[in-house]
Amino acid sequence: MGAAIKHDYHSHAHEAGVPGTVDLNVVDGEESHYGQALFPVPSADPNDPLQWPSFKKNMILACCAIYSFLGNSSLLGPSVYIGIFVEQFGVDPNTAAGLINYPNLAYGFGSLLLVPMYQKFGRRPVMLGSLILYAAGLIGASQCTTYSTLMGTRIIHAFGSGVCEALPAQLVNDIFFLHERGKKLGWYTAALCLGATGPLYAGYMLAGGYSWTLFFYVEFAFAVALLIVSFFFVEESMYKRVAPPTLEAHSEGNSDVESKGNGTMHQLSNVETNMVVPPRKSLAQQLKPWSGIDPEAPFFSTMWRAFTLLLVPQVLWVITTYGIYIGLGALTFNFIFPAKIVAPPYNWSETNSGLIAVATMIGYFLALPLLPASDRIAARSTLKNKGIREAEMRLPVLLPAMIIAPAGLILFGMAAEKGLHWIAYFIGVGMVQWSSYFYFTLTLAYAMDSHNSNLSEMLIIMNIGKQAISFGLGLELLNWILSTGYAKVIAGAFTAVLLLNNLVVLVFLAWGKKIRVLLANTWLTRLHARRVVAGESH
Repeated sequence: MGAAIKHDYHSHAHEAGVPGTVDLNVVDGEESHYGQALFPVPSADPNDPLQWPSFKKNMILACCAIYSFLGNSSLLGPSVYIGIFVEQFGVDPNTAAGLINYPNLAYGFGSLLLVPMYQKFGRRPVMLGSLILYAAGLIGASQCTTYSTLMGTRIIHAFGSGVCEALPAQLVNDIFFLHERGKKLGWYTAALCLGATGPLYAGYMLAGGYSWTLFFYVEFAFAVALLIVSFFFVEESMYKRVAPPTLEAHSEGNSDVESKGNGTMHQLSNVETNMVVPPRKSLAQQLKPWSGIDPEAPFFSTMWRAFTLLLVPQVLWVITTYGIYIGLGALTFNFIFPAKIVAPPYNWSETNSGLIAVATMIGYFLALPLLPASDRIAARSTLKNKGIREAEMRLPVLLPAMIIAPAGLILFGMAAEKGLHWIAYFIGVGMVQWSSYFYFTLTLAYAMDSHNSNLSEMLIIMNIGKQAISFGLGLELLNWILSTGYAKVIAGAFTAVLLLNNLVVLVFLAWGKKIRVLLANTWLTRLHARRVVAGESH
């Protein structure tokens, strides 16, 4: 006997001809949330990830979110050790900063290989394998005594953990409904962003009188613990979902379905099927590390098709948003503040130089209460629009952040230029990071909603693009700022770039649907529609 079905699989929600426009009207008796029908439409199979219990779904999300936190914190944490690396390895500060910049690049390019692998071989084996590679790189870094070996092991653990930038978004798409995605992506984003507090913990390990190697030991211990927890809780979520017969009848224009003027629909006539519902997988089957090979899933073509998505405006916006906020925010703050705060007029000890992470934490924690805002605003707009959901309905939440982030960057730049009180640095960073939380979450959710392509391909180019931008911005950052001045670079050039990127939200609010309509009729959309993998798109 099959397990009881948790969610009603007779939902009539369906995507219209334009990706990003979804009919979420509810037929009497159907399950609904925020007054909207379930989308994607779940199957009757208890092995469908959409039918899994909430506890299992949330544990999977928690594992991925923690992985994102660890991956990001281990990447950025050693930024407080730049001065130590200069002395120990006999290199200049900009070369020492390469121990952050080059692993940052590997962090993004790891997706080019690991994402096609989880599409071909499954999410579970790739996550477990990447955690092993991540842990191996960390323990290797803890044993290094030369610049070159530390660089090599840093690239290994960054490359392995880079998949944690793609997996959470993929798993949110796999196991959660449309009405949940904004909130769930928000939790992942919060964990990812809090990873930028890595320098804080690294600094306090120095304050305790410990070597910089302790940081890698601690990260390694958490990586092993996460590997064990993930083995027991992260079930394979790759699933080829088939629409139920009632939905197919509706989508083909069944005469028994007519739209009413108020946006509701008549009940479909009953369609009797002989569908056999399989039993839920046993615990042993769920824990099997190997998921099998999908012969239909492409591998190398996934890589090259990912680059064609640079032509999708929504995807390009995610890339520039992440790249700019990481490059101008995380790298600028973590490079500049430690250098400024240990010099006059502040004269802080080097062990306290990572305290700027406190401002990051405050900014994100102040943003967390607004976590469900995008889902609720979109739901309210959907009801006003007679049950038709448009991808742009999430975006109004970005309007306050659009201005607050550039203002915070100006404050930080002027504080560095004029030697203002240290609290000015903290307020500026808090403003930027509060805003970045919303831009990270909602630009990604908007892109996922807007283009009907294989999500894995979208995530590849997003990760490569954003890390390449942040790498380019951080490569000569210290030299550029020291030669040009804090005000001109941070409060001037960087702020202008950030503001220009943020203002793009106005373009999508005004013309987002027109852009989606134009894109839906292009060769690019047809190219990706022909190769959509079941369960990979909306």
